[in-house]
Amino acid sequence: MSSKGFWARFLVPGGVWLTLLFLVPICLVLALSFGYTDDLGRATYAFEWDNYKDAFDPLYIPVLLRSIGFAVATAAFCLLLGYPVAYYIARYGGKRKHLLIALLVIPFFVNYLVRTYAWVALLADDGLVNSGLKSIGLTETGIQLINTPYAVIGGLVYGYLVFMILPIYASLDRMDPALVEAGKDLFGTPFRTFVHVTLPQTKQGILAGLVLVFLPAVGDFVSAQLLGGPDTYMVGNLIQDQFFTANNWPFGSALTVVMMLFLSIWMVGYLRSAAREARESVSI
Repeated sequence: MSSKGFWARFLVPGGVWLTLLFLVPICLVLALSFGYTDDLGRATYAFEWDNYKDAFDPLYIPVLLRSIGFAVATAAFCLLLGYPVAYYIARYGGKRKHLLIALLVIPFFVNYLVRTYAWVALLADDGLVNSGLKSIGLTETGIQLINTPYAVIGGLVYGYLVFMILPIYASLDRMDPALVEAGKDLFGTPFRTFVHVTLPQTKQGILAGLVLVFLPAVGDFVSAQLLGGPDTYMVGNLIQDQFFTANNWPFGSALTVVMMLFLSIWMVGYLRSAAREARESVSI
């Protein structure tokens, strides 16, 4: 008990930190979401439901659906691109595994905003890509790359790809190689072995990667703001505008709470799936 009490004391700094910098701000946002803006433009606390009614106004539904669509597309592309990378590193990386993982992670030490500006320099009408296409004679006027949904999704994929690779790599690295050898004896072809053995064994890594990519992507506003246009407006941009442009903090808080509840549903679903998988593995 003394040892337990000793280590329990180390929970106090972390608990205080989370309370002050996470729980308190969340409570303030929740309280403000029921408020209103007075005639002088000041946010006032109250208990009204008008902000939540406005959040589900048909005017904003396309923005919410677009954000979900972009996040789903981002998660799908990250899975298609990230799984082969994780598979190669886990299976064929050998002694260079840690070096390859470091090479993947190091670029993400650079601020996300700076990396997105690099995409702007690449995809702009007079950017490096169009300049290169013009120089080799493939086009005279250039190609519209920026201010398109494809640019936004590309920026999101680049920004969150590593969050897909790492959990899949971890699940592949933990998998017993003997399972693959047994699968080859049972199912024959490499493809059938992958489908029946490798893929099920890495399901939790895939789910973790999908959650880690989808959650931040659906609320992202940097890629849509810098790489997109009016047709790529996302819920993150809507919330940002309510706080910094429209000066309507109560409505922005209500949108934030709605988005948090939506994302919490996905997180709870993933946690329940992971817990069920852990119970099944223990019972086996």
